[in-house]
Amino acid sequence: MNGKVEEMDLSGLTPPELLVLHAKVADELRERGITRSSNNPTGDLAEYLFCKAFGWDRAGNSKASIDAVGADGLRYQIKGRRANRFNKSRQLSAIRDMEGNHFDFLAGVLFNEDYTVLRAALVPHAVALERATYVKHTNSHRFLLRDDIWNAPGVRDVTTQLQAVEF
Repeated sequence: MNGKVEEMDLSGLTPPELLVLHAKVADELRERGITRSSNNPTGDLAEYLFCKAFGWDRAGNSKASIDAVGADGLRYQIKGRRANRFNKSRQLSAIRDMEGNHFDFLAGVLFNEDYTVLRAALVPHAVALERATYVKHTNSHRFLLRDDIWNAPGVRDVTTQLQAVEF
């Protein structure tokens, strides 16, 4: 290393500017063959946006299958997916013990390549379970946040609420 990175002062950048920079760095690492994925910090950002938009409390790491709890006691499993030019998949990360009914809603967000919010939804557990596919070798369920989910019964489109979050 030549010290250029250490000299960079990122403290003046806003969080959205840092996320754009992160996306560019992730793409460059992928182009160089250093990484195989361009998908972080997607999960943490999804949790942050939902909790900030709706005033939910983030659950501790010891809470299985729950990422946040609302003031009304409703439990949320939060998932995000960042599409990029290498992978347009809408498959969310593995959902463990989905049949255990640990959460009331799946809160899902699709990010554009630059981490801006493309679409977001609150999906009732029953709808998520009905549309998910069990994957034996990972002992988890796979859920794709396809466009038709926004038309499913009980699903709430929360795209504008997440897009309005300032940070």
